[in-house]
Parts: sequence; C-alpha cells; structure tokens
Amino acid sequence: MTDFGYFLVPNSADPLIEYARLADRLGLDLIGVQDHPYQRRYVDTWTLLSVIAAKTERITVFPDVANLPLRHPAVLAKAAASLDLLSGGRVELGLGAGSFWDAIDAYGGPRRTPKEALGSLEEAITVIRAVWSGERNQRFEGEHYHLRGAQTGPAPAHDIGIWVGSGGPKALALTGRLADGWVPSSGWATPDRLPEMSARVDEAARAAGREPSDIRRVYNAGGTITGGAAEGFLKGPAEQWVDELTDLAVGHGIDAFVFWPEGDQREQLTRFAEQVVPAVREQVALERQG
Repeated sequence: MTDFGYFLVPNSADPLIEYARLADRLGLDLIGVQDHPYQRRYVDTWTLLSVIAAKTERITVFPDVANLPLRHPAVLAKAAASLDLLSGGRVELGLGAGSFWDAIDAYGGPRRTPKEALGSLEEAITVIRAVWSGERNQRFEGEHYHLRGAQTGPAPAHDIGIWVGSGGPKALALTGRLADGWVPSSGWATPDRLPEMSARVDEAARAAGREPSDIRRVYNAGGTITGGAAEGFLKGPAEQWVDELTDLAVGHGIDAFVFWPEGDQREQLTRFAEQVVPAVREQVALERQG
C-alpha cells in the first residue's frame, strides 16, 4: 500500500505543531523533518519530532534525514528507540552521511571526505542496530565509531526502519546492501534519473542476498498543487499530481510520497490529502490489478 506524508520545514517562526496536527487530522501517514542544526532559523529536529509525537495520535515521524556527522549514532539510536516506545511505535529513522561541511565544521562536527562519509554511514548503521538489540556488552571497532562493552536498551517498540538518503553510486549501493529504505528527493531524483538510481539499489540488494522489495522507497515530492495549467514536474493541478505520483508508484516502485509544499502550507496540505492522496491510491490499485 502506498503511504503519504508531509515534509515539515522546522522554521521556528511557523506554527509547526499546528501544521503537524493538521497532517495527522487529514489522515497522512508520515511527517518528515529535515535536520540542519546549523540553520539558525530552525528548531532542533529531534526535539520537534518528540513534541509532534506527543501532540498527534496516529502519524509516524522521522528525520528526513538525520545529520549523522552531528548526531552520534549510538545516542541517535537511543533517542529513536525511546521516542518509539513513548509514541507507541510511531518512529522511523532517516539517515544521511552529511553535506554542507563548512556548516558542520562550524558546529564542531567532523569534515569528511566522500569516502569517509560513506564509511561512517556504514559503521553508523551497524552501531544503531547493535544499540537497538537491547543486548549487553556490545562491541564494535570502526574507523569512525566504536562500542566497547556498551550496555544497550531499551529496545524500540517495533522494528524501526533505517531509511538512507543517498544519491551517489556508492551510497546507493550501500543503501541496497544494508538499509531498510531509500529516501530520494524530487529535486535531484527526477523521473529521468530514477531508473538508473533505483537499479543500483536493486543490484546491490540482490548481490547481498536481499530482495529489492525489502528496501522501502520514500520519495520527497517538492512542488505546488495549483488551480491552473501545468507548469512542470510536480507543479500543476491535482489531476497532474495524481498522474505523476501514480507513474512514480507503478513505474518506479515508489512506496511512499512525502509532500514538500511550496506556498500556503494549510491550503497545500489540505489539497494534497483531499484531492491527490485518495485518487492516487485508487489509480495505483487499479493499475496494479490490471
């Protein structure tokens, strides 16, 4: 089944909890929050996710995606497991290797080469899963992270998925080999690029003895639902959105869409939930049956 969500920009001047509660009331499945701690206008992502989980009833929250260089994986794993327990299993974990290295360095984080960033991401996945195991005396020695007799726990309420935001060939291969999900964004994972990128994930999954379907595809869909003519990809009337999202789901295997709206957030969210979501669900079901 296709899921739908809301990409919430954590701007401190906006009524963030109001937007989140609206998404929950409208029946959306996910709220993703970008994680840029060095952005002075943004509130802290994990704090915001925690408050959203407390103020909503059913919607799942996740960092879209967590800034690994500024969030130690063992502590991040503990935070995710804790919020999952406290929210009744409503947390997933988006994870990114990092970017904007000058800003990360300004906040005291490591400045990593592409090779180091990829290596740290692989190690972090190992560390996070070890911490979620709830087992005693966890040990791991890596170049970037380690566990030396770590006492882990409590375990999360459900099997939290690690969804990796990746775009480069090696990162896509790592995603297929190790991750539970892949988080592409419409700004760089356009329909013409998706087949090649998805194929790298699939090939790596098969080489690791996994099924490509084991990796959930969560697409950040940025754009505007307008009342007029089409203006481009994901910029046009609801009918255009229905056609484009259906094609992404059926033709490219996308499992979830996280709407990143431009303009009036309340209006756009309502249009998305009422005019786009049910029509896409119906159309996807019909095409898959056929």
